[in-house]
Amino acid sequence: MLLQKTLNSSFELKGKGLHTGLEIHIKFHPAEANHGIRIKRVDLEGQPDIPALADYVNSTVRGTILKRGNMQVGTIEHAMSALYAHEIDNCLIEVDAPEFPILDGSAGPYYRAIAEAGVKELEKMEKDVYIVRQKVEFSDEESGAKIMILPDDEFSIDVYVDYNSPVVAPQYAALDSLKDFGKEIADARTFVFVREIAPLLGMNLIKGGDLENAIVIYDQEMPQEELNKLAELMDQPKVEVDELGIIGTELKFNNELARHKMLDVIGDLALIGKQIQGKVIAKYPGHKINTALAKQIRKELKKQEVQAPIYDETVPPILDTVAIRQKLPHRWPIQMVDKIIDIRERTIVGVKNITANETIFMGHFPEEPVMPGVLLVEAMAQTGGLLVLSKIEDPELYSTYFLKIDNVKFRQKVVPGDTVVFQVTLLDEIRRGVATMRGYAFVGGVITTEAEFMAQIVKNK
Repeated sequence: MLLQKTLNSSFELKGKGLHTGLEIHIKFHPAEANHGIRIKRVDLEGQPDIPALADYVNSTVRGTILKRGNMQVGTIEHAMSALYAHEIDNCLIEVDAPEFPILDGSAGPYYRAIAEAGVKELEKMEKDVYIVRQKVEFSDEESGAKIMILPDDEFSIDVYVDYNSPVVAPQYAALDSLKDFGKEIADARTFVFVREIAPLLGMNLIKGGDLENAIVIYDQEMPQEELNKLAELMDQPKVEVDELGIIGTELKFNNELARHKMLDVIGDLALIGKQIQGKVIAKYPGHKINTALAKQIRKELKKQEVQAPIYDETVPPILDTVAIRQKLPHRWPIQMVDKIIDIRERTIVGVKNITANETIFMGHFPEEPVMPGVLLVEAMAQTGGLLVLSKIEDPELYSTYFLKIDNVKFRQKVVPGDTVVFQVTLLDEIRRGVATMRGYAFVGGVITTEAEFMAQIVKNK
């Protein structure tokens, strides 16, 4: 069972803003379960905050900018990438400027500060993971950029870039495990081509850029006078350049540009709001296409409040029909759960195969058989009862009884031939023998029924 994570302690960093040139202080704090990652602007009246989610992406020009109301904050991708690599689900970030500090142009300082502060699991709070069930992709025909996520057992990512430059060859980078992020990706720095500097300055950007926080690539010859003018505009020392190449530094990796683009992809996809179980493949990625894919996934997640559990028929059940009868008093024709395929601290997953031989279809309805909604709710309750009974000694001596049912919704009908997967989660701790739960019924990965209910654990006579 994967548990939610947060920081073990707070930490702070300070540095220059890449685009504003301001001296910026940023603080990272632990947060409670289900808080998510939120960013607070402590320099603004009322200290407004914003969730770090793709829904709020407002601009992607040389960085990712979030905006809600009059508040915005940018250059968040390096910090988000470091948080994602440490699998942090909950964190409050306080910053006193409209962007995060660029530091050395990589995610390294953020990654190491998180490691030093420590990461802790939140007891009994399960992590919500975005499991990729089928290919998800987004393409930009104009630029040729393409990014996709494929089903896989873990998170991994491949990135390919080509800048059609005489200085920088096409590059490829791969990361098979987040455990290698600190060593392989975190220190890859942001970069800029000299030919881009004047237009970016014209857009009121990169005021804080220098040779200490970016790789500067000179791949088109320019008169020294123009180079001197750029240095003056950026308030930087003049640099004599007599040949094409990297100015003022050496690459840390021969494919550092591809590695940094991978860092950006991870930071932008972190705005999905969940860890990803899947393989990311990106060709010519950039903040625009990265966040477009994240927004697309967020829209799908909103349509389906909770993802259906994975049901692999080849995996033996945790409880089969015989084992279920040893724990529940229900018998034909009211035993509504065929097997249990997963039991965690707060969640259980059960399966019911609907056949044409169900006696209820003799009257509901002979010409158009439909599974009664009340029986789907009953099946959820039986599944939840197995979760509750798994937490007490001698469960065969107890039964669970409905006390209350709330917020029931029937989204689509269930018919013979369907396999219904039930997921039931405890909403709170069991107190005085009373359990509150939320249940979902899925067919083909789509929610058919949902309900909240309260049950009482009673010892059998």
